[in-house]
Order: sequence, then structure tokens, then C-alpha cells
Amino acid sequence: MDDPRSRAAGFCDRFGIRVPILLAPMAGACPPSSSIAVMRAGGFGACAALLMQPKEIEDWAAEVRANVGGPFQINFWVPEPPPVRDRSHEMRVREFLSRWGPSVPEDAGDIALPNFDEQCQALLRIAPAAVSSIMGLYPPSVVRELKSRRISWFATVTTVADAKKAEAAGADVIIAQGMEAGGHRGAFDATKAEQELVGLIALVPGIVDAVRIPIVAAGGIGDGRGVAAALILGASAVVMGTAFLRCPETQLHPAWADSLATTMPERTILSRAFTGKPGRSIATDYACAAVGADAPAPAPYPVQRGLTTPMRLEAQNAGDVQRMQAWAGQSAALARAESASAITERVWSEAQALLRDTIIGRR
Repeated sequence: MDDPRSRAAGFCDRFGIRVPILLAPMAGACPPSSSIAVMRAGGFGACAALLMQPKEIEDWAAEVRANVGGPFQINFWVPEPPPVRDRSHEMRVREFLSRWGPSVPEDAGDIALPNFDEQCQALLRIAPAAVSSIMGLYPPSVVRELKSRRISWFATVTTVADAKKAEAAGADVIIAQGMEAGGHRGAFDATKAEQELVGLIALVPGIVDAVRIPIVAAGGIGDGRGVAAALILGASAVVMGTAFLRCPETQLHPAWADSLATTMPERTILSRAFTGKPGRSIATDYACAAVGADAPAPAPYPVQRGLTTPMRLEAQNAGDVQRMQAWAGQSAALARAESASAITERVWSEAQALLRDTIIGRR
């Protein structure tokens, strides 16, 4: 096996970073300040642009670039056909949600997402170091545009089979998302997202053995131990998300941020309860009730997201984490309430020490 330190150094040299740590693109939880802090420490910034209009994406990039140099990624979901609506079922979901918050308007599920083609045009104007995908593969036309602009494509996958598809489609880097990760699952086939749950310690070597492009490990990495382990398994870098949620730069609601400190791995839950897509959150009262036997199945994405909006907004205003969309990975308790720059530097220092000891011990 090659030296994990050399592999990480190669990745850093390729993308112009000093530290092989990428901020996870987390919708609603990665303002410019988070990327600025991570990038100042030598890491890779991120913008979760799914719900952002083109000007918002451009403004985000402009603010980051005005404060720090270095690379960042812009993340989009792969577009899918409009959901099939079932108004009678949505009525049952609204009735269930009214037990947890205000009455849900009948048109709450009529939610429109930003235009993907217009978002892509903004992306090309910005020309970030990388664009990352989740829940599928970009169309060949998009891939051609990225390559013509020398914008790297980081493809998020959750299985070895999907990693092979991503490499064949032209991805430059694979982001291997283990089941431990907080937030939405990156499964290509949403119907299998809850069945094909592979932990990072099995997923990374499986993908490393199956493809020839660099692997970035994501999911449950919260300190130097996780970084060192991922690199030893064959990754070239790591993604950290939940580990940065308590940082002041993330500007998270205090109730959510404080809850992370006491969230043990078994106190997270994977469900479609908030958006209609499977995602890992703190096992709050609402999240647990929404997967109960007497709860209606969630509506499809993005209908469910619209239906839960009144509850989530009321919870936010009341500081009630039990009804918030409190995404969290299984290593949530490792998150610290300190600067994202300090976390990036400390975690990499810890990982380097562990890797140095491991390499010396093998000689």
C-alpha cells in the first residue's frame, strides 16, 4: 500500500490546498464565513447551492473570494423529474404535521426549485475549482462544459457500483459517503437508499480497489483519528460536515448546535421525515414519531419539504430542537464549539501524528 501521507500530499498539490480536509456542502449551514475559516487554515471550501438562485450563488462566491484565496466546490443535486402528487395522501401528512406545529396550508407542497440550467450558467461564470454532485450523475453535456472549463467534478456515491459508474461518466474525484454521514444520502437510486447502507470503513477500500481516480472519504469523521483512518484505508482526503456545525462561523441555531454535543451515534436516525429524501438527523421527538407505525409515509421530495416548512419555522423561532430539521452525522458528539480554522488545523495535526506513528511502527 502506498504511503497515505504522500497520497494526501498529492491531492493537496493538485488542488492548491495545504490540508486534505474539505468542508461538506450543507444546505442552510455553510455560509461564506464557514468556507473562509476552513480555507484560511488550508482546507477546501464548499457551497451547497441546491436551493440558491444564480445571483445568490455568485454573491456567495464573491464574498469568499474577497476574503481568502484557495479552492472551493459548489454542490448541486442531479435534477430529477417532478414528483407524482397524491393530494389525498398529502392531506394525511398535513394532518399529522398539524400535531407538531401550525396548520399546514393546502398549497404548502407546491414548492418550486431553482432552475438547474440557470444555476449551471452561474457556476460556469464563477468557475470554481470543483463542482460536486449528489444523487446521480451529471448529464454528458454538463460534464463536457466542466471539462472545457477545467472545473473538476467530484461525484458523491454511496456504493462501489455507483463509484464505477461515476468514473466511467468522467468524474475526476469520488466522494465516498458512508452511512454515518449527516444530512441527505447521496444514493443514485433513492428507492434503495435505506437498504444499501454501507459504513465508511467498508466503503472506502471497496471503492479504492474498484476505481483509479482519487477517493475522498465522507461520513462520521470528526477528529484526527477519523482522518488518519480514512487515509490509511486508501482515501486521499476527507470531507467533514457535522464536525463544523458548532463553529461560530456556521451560524447554526444554538438549540441545534448545543444538542450535537450530547448526541451519541445511536441517537441519530435516518428518515424521509423532513424533506421526502432520506437524511440522517438527531433522533428528535418529531423524527422518531414520523417513522412510527401510526404516521403516514412522507410525501416525495420536494413536496414533503414544503409541508414541513411551517413546523420547522415555528420550531426555529421557539428554539425547539425537537421539531427542527437537525441534521447530524453519527460522530456529532465530536463537534466542538470553536473556530472552524482551529478545528481544521487541530484535526490535521492529530492525523499527522497518528500517521507518523503508524508508518514508523510498520518499519
